[in-house]
Amino acid sequence: MRPLPHNRPSPRAPAILFTPIVTFSILSLALVLLYKVDNFVSQTKTVVGHNLEPTPWHQFPPKSFDEETHHARSYKILQCSYLTCRYRKEDTVAERRRFPATSGSNQNIMCPEFFRSIYRDLQPWAASKISKVQLLEAQNYAAFRVLVVGGKLYVDLYYACVQSRAMFTIWSFLQLLRRYPGMVPDVDIMFDCMDKPTINRTEHHSMPLPLFRYCTTNEHFDIPFPDWSFWGWSEINIRAWHKEFPNIKRGSQTLPWNRKEPFAYWKGNPDVGSPIRTALLECNDTAMWGAQILRQDWGEQSKTGFKESKLSNQCNHKYKIYAEGYAWSVSLKYILACGSVALMISPQYQDFFSRGLIPHKNSWLVDAHDLCPSIKGAVDWGNKKPAEAEALGKRGQQLMENLNMDRVYDYMFHLISEYAKLQDFTPKLPSSAMEVCQESVLCYADDKQTAFLKESAASPSQSPPCTLAHPSKP
Repeated sequence: MRPLPHNRPSPRAPAILFTPIVTFSILSLALVLLYKVDNFVSQTKTVVGHNLEPTPWHQFPPKSFDEETHHARSYKILQCSYLTCRYRKEDTVAERRRFPATSGSNQNIMCPEFFRSIYRDLQPWAASKISKVQLLEAQNYAAFRVLVVGGKLYVDLYYACVQSRAMFTIWSFLQLLRRYPGMVPDVDIMFDCMDKPTINRTEHHSMPLPLFRYCTTNEHFDIPFPDWSFWGWSEINIRAWHKEFPNIKRGSQTLPWNRKEPFAYWKGNPDVGSPIRTALLECNDTAMWGAQILRQDWGEQSKTGFKESKLSNQCNHKYKIYAEGYAWSVSLKYILACGSVALMISPQYQDFFSRGLIPHKNSWLVDAHDLCPSIKGAVDWGNKKPAEAEALGKRGQQLMENLNMDRVYDYMFHLISEYAKLQDFTPKLPSSAMEVCQESVLCYADDKQTAFLKESAASPSQSPPCTLAHPSKP
């Protein structure tokens, strides 16, 4: 009998090689994925300025992110930009806010008179409308683009803004949507976050470009919008307006008028390329010019926790000077809030509310070409007529008290609504635009920014916006 053949195993690779090959494959795949993810997030532009160059029309040192590791930063960008809004709990668009038909104390309030400036600011497009071509041409001067589509906010970022301006400005749009849910129309806005207007009326006369910013002049088409500091300025420890104004007003009441210093007071940074502020330093003589001019060193103040720069402690003079800086300055509202006579040095720039200032009613004009004598003339007048000076200062403070956050949101609402009516196209999202929500902004914010942002968060309004008077009606 023939013996049975032995079972021969089929040829195969040694088992010892299998594990290293699989491990190598997994590591290779992980490295490829990591490279792809890093490459993906490295191209993502964010509200804190990752991968954003400073604006070419105003150079400033870009923010350093050295405190974060590369991978930690990549994870934050991925989480904040692509996941936070998409998977937040409340992912439904809020229904249009409906208000009771019965009239109450907050119903049918007429907007302040200076709201009519909205029509003047938008007049260049009243007949021709705003075309998509004009909008895209304005992009050449914009730091970012804001779109409201279907009640949600989207942002397309182009350049970095100074400090946290972009973050707080975008936050302001989110709060408007929260305050008047479902009421803000679809809109497409180009926004610049630098101080100086750029759309000159002479240069752009044939095709006005619609560009939002914090100020304008009579020689520019730029459309003024409430500045970021109404929601807080974390870098110099200035809180949101609804907190800062009451503190300043209380500080203004520490001394009665007859015990306040009978001089004109200014404290600020003169090193901002401002000829007016440089010239103002020459007026620092209480005996000769009746003025006390102090230099503010923000770097030193930051080291001491801003103990010497509280705005509520700077209301002990009968007169306070407003001097424009590189351009317009956020300091105007804080100066007026003191209730001192606001001495305005030949202002060239206008923010949205400064159109409510009327010389000799709630402010006093100072001639920049005769600076020190003009300041002395105002001080001498007020010291001879203390009751009139006190009343004038109080009217300036009242203007700011009336400009509470209700009215700030109302101005935003009416400006955007009137602007949206002029667009002759339907806003559509560009491929590079990204949805922004409250959670995504807070995701990027540091601890101090988070505290300031949360403190300025809005709630749905219980009353409709104030009524905007028609431009032709008294």
